[in-house]
Amino acid sequence: MPRITAASNAAQRAETQRRILTAFGELLFTHGLPGLTMTDVARHAGVGRTAVYNYYADMEQLLIAYALDETERFLGDLRSSLAELDNPVDRLALYVRAQVEDLSRRHLPPGPAMAAVLSPGSFAKLADHVSELNLLLEDILRDGVAAGYLPEADVPQLARLIHGTLSSSAARSGTQPGSATGDGGHTFEDRLGQTVRFIQLGAGARFDDDGTPLRLK
Repeated sequence: MPRITAASNAAQRAETQRRILTAFGELLFTHGLPGLTMTDVARHAGVGRTAVYNYYADMEQLLIAYALDETERFLGDLRSSLAELDNPVDRLALYVRAQVEDLSRRHLPPGPAMAAVLSPGSFAKLADHVSELNLLLEDILRDGVAAGYLPEADVPQLARLIHGTLSSSAARSGTQPGSATGDGGHTFEDRLGQTVRFIQLGAGARFDDDGTPLRLK
C-alpha cells in the first residue's frame, strides 16, 4: 500500500474544502439560502455529510467561509486588473464594472439580508473584510483627484454613495452577465455601461468626443 504523505493529505483536504465551498456557492446562486442544508451541500459536492461538518460546524460558518473566500479571490483579481491601467477614470470604470458583475452573480456584501442570518460577530468579520473594497475605491478616487481627472470631494462619502449605487444597480439588473435581454429590452451590458458612465460623471469625470477622460485643469 502506498504511503500517504503529509503533502498529499493536505492537498486532499484542500480539494475537499474547495469542493464544499464551490457546491455551496452554486446552490446559493441557484436556490438561495432559505431551506439550504448541510446535507444538500454535501450531496452537491459529492462528499459525505460528515466531511462537511469536519470543516464547518454549521451553516453560518459555511456561509461566512464562502463569503470571505469569494471576497478574497475577487479582491485579488480586481487588484491585478487595476494595476494594468494608468488612468484613474478608467480604473474607476473597471472597478464599477467588476463590482456590478460580481454582485449580479453571487457576491455577498454586508447588508440587512446577511445581518439577518449571521451572528453579530460573524457579520462584523465579513464587514471588516469587505471594507477592503471600500478602501480600494477610495484610493482610485484620490488618485483621480490628485491627477486632475476628478474634482475635490469628500472621498469617503463619495465612495459610500458609489457603493450604494452599485448595490442598487445589481439588484435591478434582472438578468445575469451574458443574458440577451433585460427590462425594457436592454441587455445587461447596456445597463452596465450606463451605470459605469453614470458613476464616472457623478464623480466629476469629463470626456472628449471620443470618450477619452479629460483633465479638468
